[in-house]
Amino acid sequence: MAAFTPTLPLAVAFSGGADSTALLLACAEKWPGQVHAIHIHHGVQAAGDDFERHCQAVCVRLGLPLVVKRVDARHASGQSPEDAARRARYKAFEAVALVEYAQVAIKSIALAQHADDQVETLLLALSRGAGLPGMSAMPASWRRAGLTYHRPLLGVAASDIRRWLVGRGVAWIEDPTNVDEQFTRNRIRARLLPALDATFPQFRDTFVRSAAHAAQAQAVLLDVAAQDLAHIGDPPAITQLQALSRPRQANVLRHWLNTAFQAVPSTAQLAELLDQIAVCTTRGHQIRIKVGTGLCERRGAVLHWYNPAVLL
Repeated sequence: MAAFTPTLPLAVAFSGGADSTALLLACAEKWPGQVHAIHIHHGVQAAGDDFERHCQAVCVRLGLPLVVKRVDARHASGQSPEDAARRARYKAFEAVALVEYAQVAIKSIALAQHADDQVETLLLALSRGAGLPGMSAMPASWRRAGLTYHRPLLGVAASDIRRWLVGRGVAWIEDPTNVDEQFTRNRIRARLLPALDATFPQFRDTFVRSAAHAAQAQAVLLDVAAQDLAHIGDPPAITQLQALSRPRQANVLRHWLNTAFQAVPSTAQLAELLDQIAVCTTRGHQIRIKVGTGLCERRGAVLHWYNPAVLL
């Protein structure tokens, strides 16, 4: 917390659990009168109303303003419940900062993810065969829709957070879904982390450091991709792409697809696209490959991407 220096006033995402309780209390003590709480009611479990009442009671006791935002966090077919809840939360944060807290000009929002969460995120990424973006895990800070988000507890173990609260006699609530092992993240927490703790006692520090190294390397790749895209053009010229090494082609194409269309190619899709680019040496050579949710095709001298469903 000593190193945490956000732009004030600050909003803290407050679920009522141990981690957000500790973060809210620490921020309120460090910046009296400058801290506001946001509680997101996801509406997906019966205990949600109890969480809300608990958060209201805590904020009354601390003398902190609280906004409760109800969201629809139900997931669509094919979407993970965690992803649906995350997207709903960010929309809610933006709405609260721009509407309910508009007069106090909230510019920073603090989230309570900690070192155990970071390790779980990294292990999930590795289990999917993720590249550097996935291995970077969660960033300590980033900007979105005019707000700066911070995770000041990423270097702190969950057990240390709870020990700090117990030492101060502060209560919190436990979300029953956090122990439901039908969710992969919870199985990692219950089974893998204790085994890692017994084998590599410093694994939280070393894993978090590895994620930071991956994030730094990814930042360099993004800089290179931006430079390459400026050189080959947008949309990318095929002959200019062919002048790059295959790894740089892959890097700049990922960057172009993601920034221009929010399209993320699978490893197999990108490999097929690179193979087609390599043999595209005649005027009549066609390229038309599924990439993400759309199609990437050759149009004259350049590549284009589009989503056929949007055109219907």
